[in-house]
Amino acid sequence: MDRQNTLLIIDPQNDFCDLPADWRAADPLRNAPAAPALPVSGAHADMLRLADLIDAAGDGIDRIVVTLDSHQRYDIAHPTFWQTGDGGAVNPFTAITAADARAGRYRPRDATALSRALAYLDALEQAGRYTLMVWPVHCEIGSWGHNVHPAVKAAYNRWEDRRPAVVEKITKGSNPWTEHYSALQAEVPDAADEDTQLNTALIASLDQADRIVVAGEASSHCVKATVEHLALHLPSRRLDKLVLVTDAMSPVTGFESQAAVFLSDLQQRGARLATCAEVLALLRSDA
Repeated sequence: MDRQNTLLIIDPQNDFCDLPADWRAADPLRNAPAAPALPVSGAHADMLRLADLIDAAGDGIDRIVVTLDSHQRYDIAHPTFWQTGDGGAVNPFTAITAADARAGRYRPRDATALSRALAYLDALEQAGRYTLMVWPVHCEIGSWGHNVHPAVKAAYNRWEDRRPAVVEKITKGSNPWTEHYSALQAEVPDAADEDTQLNTALIASLDQADRIVVAGEASSHCVKATVEHLALHLPSRRLDKLVLVTDAMSPVTGFESQAAVFLSDLQQRGARLATCAEVLALLRSDA
C-alpha cells in the first residue's frame, strides 16, 4: 500500500549554515563574501546530505514544507533591542532574565518598551521552556542570510519541476515582541497577532501524512521547538509518524546536550531517529 510522505524542512537558511567562502554571495558594501550570522557547526554538510536525499528519493516524497525564520532587525531577541544599565551595547549570546531587567542590568533602548518587555520576560520564564537569549541579528527579512541554502533550494526546485508541485513555505518570527523558535507557535503568543498563535491548520495537514520526515536547523532550538509542538498537538497522537533525520540537523554550539535530550525523548515517545541513507530506503520503498 502506498504511503504518503511529507518532508518538513525547518529553517534551512544561509544564516544558520557554516558555509565555505565559495558558497557565500558577494557583499558589495564590504567588498567581501557575505557571512552567515549564526552558523551552526555541521549545518552545511547537513544541507548537502538533505539535498542529495531529496534528489534520490524522487517520487517517494509527496509533499515538502519549508519553514523560514523571518525576523525584523529590531527584535526582542536581537542586540538592537537592548542596552546595558549604563547605556552600553549588549553582546550576542547574552541571556536576559526578568530579574536582570527589573534590577536595571539590562533595559530596552526604547524606555517606553520596558513594561511590555518585562511582561514578556515574565511570561517566557513562567512557560519554562527558554530564557531570553540575545542572538546576533539573523534571518532578517530581505537579506541574503534569510535565503534557503542553495543546494537545498536547487534540489527542491528539481522536485517541483518533476512532479510538478509547489514547495510550501511557512514564515515565522516577524513579530518583534516574541521569540518564535517553533514554526507552529511563538514562545509567548501575542493575542493581537494570529501568526503567533498555534497553527492548528498546518498541524492538521501534516497529520494527514503517513510519515513526516523532519530535517533542518538547529536541532537544539527551532527543530526541537517545532517537533515538540507537533508531537504535543498532532490530532492522531501518532508520534510513530515522525522520522527525525539525525544527519540532516545539528545543534547550536554549547547546546549539544539540549539537542541530545530532545532526540532521546522523542525516540522514547515513539518517533524514529534515522540517517539520510536509512530514510532514503524508506522513501524508495514507498515510491
